[in-house]
Amino acid sequence: MPPAPLPISGAAVVAVGAELLAPDREDRNTPALKRLLAELGIPVEFAAVAPDGETALVETLRLAMRRAPLAFAAGGLGPTTDDRTRFAAARALGVELREHAPSVEAIRARFERRGLPMPEVNRLQALLPEGAEALPNPAGTAPGVLARAGGSALVLLPGPPRELEAMFAAEVAPRLRASGAGAAGRVTETLLVAGLTESSLQERILDLTPAAAAAEDLAILAHGGEIELRVVGPAARAGAVRGLADRIAARLGAAVFSRSPGEGLEHAVGRLLTERGERVAVAESLTGGRIGDRITRVPGSSGWFDVAVATYANQAKEAVLGVPRPTLASVGAVSRETAIAMATGVRRLAEDRVGSPAGRTWGLAVTGIAGPTGGSAQKPVGLVWIAVSGPRDAARRFVFPGDRDLIRQLASAAALNLLRRTVESHRQGAGGVEPLGFETPTR
Repeated sequence: MPPAPLPISGAAVVAVGAELLAPDREDRNTPALKRLLAELGIPVEFAAVAPDGETALVETLRLAMRRAPLAFAAGGLGPTTDDRTRFAAARALGVELREHAPSVEAIRARFERRGLPMPEVNRLQALLPEGAEALPNPAGTAPGVLARAGGSALVLLPGPPRELEAMFAAEVAPRLRASGAGAAGRVTETLLVAGLTESSLQERILDLTPAAAAAEDLAILAHGGEIELRVVGPAARAGAVRGLADRIAARLGAAVFSRSPGEGLEHAVGRLLTERGERVAVAESLTGGRIGDRITRVPGSSGWFDVAVATYANQAKEAVLGVPRPTLASVGAVSRETAIAMATGVRRLAEDRVGSPAGRTWGLAVTGIAGPTGGSAQKPVGLVWIAVSGPRDAARRFVFPGDRDLIRQLASAAALNLLRRTVESHRQGAGGVEPLGFETPTR
């Protein structure tokens, strides 16, 4: 007899772990599950973060199962005393835990492949709520759990993102597809935007708010100076969804730097420079290497990126980049003149010392005040000057909000975006960059 179908009308997601409630820890599992479920057309109707304490976790799992017929819990399946998800799930379901012998042997075999004996404590990972099904873990020791209660289902997945995604792909997604998920399907068109604030972007497309005939949802997600705009609708109306995205893209113009999910400004810059056979060199002050780090995350960036220098002290700006001492003395390190001198200096450094092609190399520089100290009425915390030197020159002043880390993050995005727009402007033969609609991102 085939297994009973899983409910696919809506899902709830619980991320487990007290550390996820700390201010310096990010929950990566909830976004991953939202994405994986969205690809199957299953909406997430409830999401929560629960600590490891068993009582709180039982309450949260029960709430999740009341809010949606398909509930997921990610994390807390390890062998240590703070991994209580299996125990909480059994209590929430009103059943006992039973050791699953095949899971014990699978865990033992995984240890043996590494030449290690299985610690007895790992037997805890083979405990299943009575009547539940074990989900093999292709990337780790902890098996998952699929438990049914009436017409509802509870799925326990491991917390490490690599294990969660591997188990979902191998064990969960096929069961959901067999139950009819993804049959109708949903399509998503993505626009990646830079140089606009969320509010100004919203104003520009307000009259294009999706109608029922075009899409079901339009989401605007801002992070670190870049905005991801998603237009989502049923696969049966894929043409209408794509058409709406095309109209939005036309409205936003050059602010759209990509339509490929997961790309960043560094990818757009890399494509432009590769197409033109050009290269870039970077001089960073307040960002301290963040731009170079972003660039080198792009596979193949050695084909268009030559050198980056972090010239934080004025002496370094003068000695390495040739920023004139009188400039630093008269207008300071955070100024249009210094930014331009830094961009020119790093371009010349790349051409003269590294062998970058003259006339086809861009210099990009950023200098500013990240705070929390060092600002003044004339030069407040958040003031950033960014300059480009090369086949076309440009310089822009920004005043970014937020703390030190956010200011540095926004500055790195703005620098890559200014380079992108300057290269595009030169390619199109346009006059200048300043009139092209830049705004200071708010976050």
